[in-house]
Amino acid sequence: MYLNGEARFGKGKEVAHLDLLIGDKEGPVGHAFANALAQQMDKHTPLFAIIAPNLVAKPITLIVPKVSLRGRKDIMKVYGPAQKALATAVVDCVYDETIPENKAEEICIVCGVFIHPDSKESDKIYINNYEATKLAIKRAFSMEPSIDEILNEKDAVVHPFYKGP
Repeated sequence: MYLNGEARFGKGKEVAHLDLLIGDKEGPVGHAFANALAQQMDKHTPLFAIIAPNLVAKPITLIVPKVSLRGRKDIMKVYGPAQKALATAVVDCVYDETIPENKAEEICIVCGVFIHPDSKESDKIYINNYEATKLAIKRAFSMEPSIDEILNEKDAVVHPFYKGP
């Protein structure tokens, strides 16, 4: 079994949107984690969430960029504010007990991360990814949204990239 979470936070080009899976290192999420790290994809290179070099987040977290990294500017947005934001948010979720501390070595997280190619403000990238990560983890552990909420809201909400007929 595994948990899943999704969150969007912020506005404009620095908006953060991520999808994550949380599960046992020996289960399907652990296998996906190892496969993603071992079978890297050009321009979508997975990387560990680290607070700083030599200080990896626990539970171990793999960031998988959703947008192609086309050059140094794109790479530095992920290998910088987004990487530190996700790592810090994961560790803060252990600190605030959203993630049980006794599970920190047993589970892993795989997180698909969207960074807009035209984003420029590193501090906003950091803040938005930090908040989105905390929210997605909270939603995963509390299994939100509930099916009742989904059924009640499905016709009332608007998708940001498709308004519908």
